[in-house]
Amino acid sequence: MLAVIIVSWNVRELLDRCIGTVHASLAGSGIAYRIIVVDNASTDGTSAMLRARHPDIDVIDAGRNLGFAGGNNLALRRVFARNELDVRYVLLLNPDTEAVGDAIPTLVRYLEEHPDVAVAGPRLRYPDGTVQSSRRRFPTPGVLFWESTPLEWRWSDNPWVRRYRCIDMPDDREQAVDWLVGAALMVRRSAIDRAGLLDAGFVLYSEELEWQQRLGAWGRIVYLPAAEIIHHEGKSSVQVPAWRLITFHQSRLRYARLRYGDRLATALRVFLIAAYGAELVIEGGKLLLGHRRDLRRQRVGSYLAFLRAMARG
Repeated sequence: MLAVIIVSWNVRELLDRCIGTVHASLAGSGIAYRIIVVDNASTDGTSAMLRARHPDIDVIDAGRNLGFAGGNNLALRRVFARNELDVRYVLLLNPDTEAVGDAIPTLVRYLEEHPDVAVAGPRLRYPDGTVQSSRRRFPTPGVLFWESTPLEWRWSDNPWVRRYRCIDMPDDREQAVDWLVGAALMVRRSAIDRAGLLDAGFVLYSEELEWQQRLGAWGRIVYLPAAEIIHHEGKSSVQVPAWRLITFHQSRLRYARLRYGDRLATALRVFLIAAYGAELVIEGGKLLLGHRRDLRRQRVGSYLAFLRAMARG
């Protein structure tokens, strides 16, 4: 039995499309499956859509936004408690994804044929067909100071990113990696039993990184380009840009503390305050000069909210 878990927040139409592609991908495969949707307190009519268009799936109303880790854990606990389902594999799937062809059966069969693999993930593509980076090595301290910070904006093609994002390896070849972006992860149930659930201390971002570090102790993490999934990327979090910025770096600080200790995490926090403080000054100056005022106001607001959050620790 395959359990497909989708944690969703305010992306009703994308979720509807995602569920349709899951059914289409698995049709005729002979694979028994169940779809579980965790609704993280959406306000866009998601619940009504699910009742009307997908009455056959399991829906869990989280009651509040539990984030990616918390929402998936809620579903995993329910799935594993129902022992009669005999779940052997779990597919964690973002609601802004679309399975292409037989992508899902391909992932299931790969795990069936390779018992030493704990996690398999597809090649992700943007809606325009271009390949989306999804393979990763574990982040070094340098990556923590670079990724999604002002350093990346000013020096995007640097040695850290090339190694971190596996640019030195072809994206059309099956390969073992350290971890995979969490938009679509096929995970072996027995590996979850050994490694445990996701760390709900990560509200969003870095949770799949930390989880796959634990899962990797019980099997390989494999990138499988024979399976392809379209990923619209960030359609939930883009609705709240300041929260997205804060949550990304809070999660990275948590990861830095867990992986490298308090000293590095403190240094990273000081760096982030300095870097975004400088960006606030730059954007504030551009706003005063009248350059693209709406954009500058949004960025100033986001950076102020971020700095307040960092100051609170």
